[in-house]
Amino acid sequence: MLIRDVRPWGGERSDVELTGARITAIRPHDPAARPAGEVVEGRGRLLLPSFSDVHVHLDSTRIGLPFRPHTGGPGVWTMMMNDRENWRDAEIPLQERVAGTLERMITRGTTRVRTYAQVDVDCKLEKFEAVVAAKEKFAGQAEVQIMTFPQAGILREEGTADYLEASLKAGADVMGGIDPCTLDKDPKGHLDVVFGLAEKYQVEVDIHLHEPGHLGIFSTDLILERTRALGMQGKVTMSHAYELGSVSESESRRLIDAFAELDIAMATVAPSARGQLSLVDLTDSGVRVGLGQDGQRDYWSPYGNCDMLDRTWQLAFTNNFRRDEHIEMSLAVATMGGASIMSHDVPRLAGVADRPGLAVGDRADLLLVDGETPTSAVMDRGTDRTVLHDGVVVADGLELVGR
Repeated sequence: MLIRDVRPWGGERSDVELTGARITAIRPHDPAARPAGEVVEGRGRLLLPSFSDVHVHLDSTRIGLPFRPHTGGPGVWTMMMNDRENWRDAEIPLQERVAGTLERMITRGTTRVRTYAQVDVDCKLEKFEAVVAAKEKFAGQAEVQIMTFPQAGILREEGTADYLEASLKAGADVMGGIDPCTLDKDPKGHLDVVFGLAEKYQVEVDIHLHEPGHLGIFSTDLILERTRALGMQGKVTMSHAYELGSVSESESRRLIDAFAELDIAMATVAPSARGQLSLVDLTDSGVRVGLGQDGQRDYWSPYGNCDMLDRTWQLAFTNNFRRDEHIEMSLAVATMGGASIMSHDVPRLAGVADRPGLAVGDRADLLLVDGETPTSAVMDRGTDRTVLHDGVVVADGLELVGR
């Protein structure tokens, strides 16, 4: 395949050759060339790596359904109960909602997805199975990892750990945990289950952390200790972790250095919260950082629209970025930063100026989008998009191709 007349990361007009699922050549654009194989017309659009959404809750989506006023209360448990009271009553079945949301994500340029699948004594494996079905349906259009996720905690409802183990037996890719202190109020017991099941089934760990200040750092230190003791370097992700930078500069530096040393990744959803660890410092220190949409207009929040270009704008905005290098870094985090969390064959970002994913030998998961520069694309969020997964065009003009 030849992708003709595109600007990789906003650079010079180029012709990009693919063989199978890999980029095999990048040449200056030749308007007179008459390639023999399949051609994708770039028309001068930007060429970027496709997006990697590494923090999305496909299992609770209401994308495509009528708008519903928010009825949740404050705190994780009350929001959890709001979801539990309402998720079965949606206008269409869960499996259709999940599949429709994943389809919409793909058409807007996301081809790598790490999604949560809630498992508890209420929904049992029903939400997990709906996500599995969507993963299988779109296996040719996107790579999907499924995290079994104890949204309601592990210890406060008897039997939860058994359902979590059943989902791991059924093929879950990642073991989830959440707020070891504030939700289960037993950090040792909670983390014993999380790391014990992860070790038993040889999967990675991803911990939701909403805990504030010193308490969040306490939970993080417990996670650091277990990562080191169990030799799980490169197999742990911290999600959210809003307030790890709120205590002091020295504590922030210590945590960033520890994350880099143990190769612990961070997944952000671009919140407006103060007290976060510096995205620039994390990136410059070699910490794997990825971006996600979180909920998709669900029972937790009315936000989320399946468009990671939109969420990249939010990441830049909430970090008060104005310089092109920082806004482009946000794009690098949203694309290859997340890819490096899902696969350690993908290197960590080498620093703020690193623009990976479009070199000879790289996997051809690509997005063509209109825009003068990468920064202007984030600001304008155009809709003239073509999406490739493993060297195959899977979406064009916000519609799937070939289904």
